[in-house]
Amino acid sequence: MKMSDLIAEFIGEMLSDGGGVAELQRKSLADRFDCVPSQINYVIETRFTPEHGYLVESQRGGGGYIRIIRLMNDKQRTLVEAARGLGGRLSQNDAARMTRALVSAELLSPTEGQLLLSACSDGALAEVDKADRDRLRASIFRCAILGIAT
Repeated sequence: MKMSDLIAEFIGEMLSDGGGVAELQRKSLADRFDCVPSQINYVIETRFTPEHGYLVESQRGGGGYIRIIRLMNDKQRTLVEAARGLGGRLSQNDAARMTRALVSAELLSPTEGQLLLSACSDGALAEVDKADRDRLRASIFRCAILGIAT
């Protein structure tokens, strides 16, 4: 395993142990891994970015630190991407198919899946004109998935 992978794995463990927050000092981490502090910078700048679901704060100086905060876990990121990938319309069959896939992938619990299916059913949308149901269903599905993710 490469040094960068070892450092990233260690920081990931710190994040897990710290409930999604890790506070570290670059020099002490570099000493632990017997590397230069710029190696620590490289790992943080490439693996713990906002695009990867992290916020990094740093305080320079004598008692300086780097704080890494996990904004979303993998499950949350996947659900957000699924919600963003929905089109403007969603049929009842497509909603059911997507829900089953999300439950099967353990991204939704069976109870969450059943609630989502019920909320997106033609029965629940019976008061809405048929021409507007698929558009409203897509909106409900998207909002529910984002709500579950966050």
